[in-house]
Amino acid sequence: MPESKPEKLASTTLRREHQIILRVLGVLERLLVRFKEEGRFEGDSLGRCVEFFQLFADACHHAKEENLLFPLLETRGIPNQGGPIGVMLYEHSLARQFTRNMAEALEAAESGDAGAIARFRENARQYLELLRQHIFKEDNILFSAGDRVMDDSDQATLCSQFGEVGCRAFGGKTSQDLERIADHLESRWPPAGAD
Repeated sequence: MPESKPEKLASTTLRREHQIILRVLGVLERLLVRFKEEGRFEGDSLGRCVEFFQLFADACHHAKEENLLFPLLETRGIPNQGGPIGVMLYEHSLARQFTRNMAEALEAAESGDAGAIARFRENARQYLELLRQHIFKEDNILFSAGDRVMDDSDQATLCSQFGEVGCRAFGGKTSQDLERIADHLESRWPPAGAD
């Protein structure tokens, strides 16, 4: 694949989405640090982070990988069982469990469950660690390998299919709505020195 046409690579879309996900992971991390240092549990903002992860990171982004990219890569010789695709699928399932656990812990915390905040923090910590490593592996290993084995027709088809997925609603929100959630969270909880 020529480097002069990066806009035609389907992985460009996925890498851009990774950057949005990483921004919200940063917000989650800052909120966890705030709780540790100040004892302030920002349930509303944490709930928005979890909603974003469930709808944007999983229902939209991971669905593009699982339903479109990974099956195509398998047909082009990248293995699932015992290979990188299988690892990514396993990590997606772990990520789903962590976000489910975070959502349940937030609900329990609202009901007065004394241990719910600790459960939320532990699942959030594991999710942060998992997703950052997962994104690194996809961006630097799997997507590069995929770009090498796909031809121009594969890339064009995937780009078109990704566009169709991006037009759907996830939990009643478009991908643009979900990106606005990321923008709002980051503007409310900016990285240090971003003022």
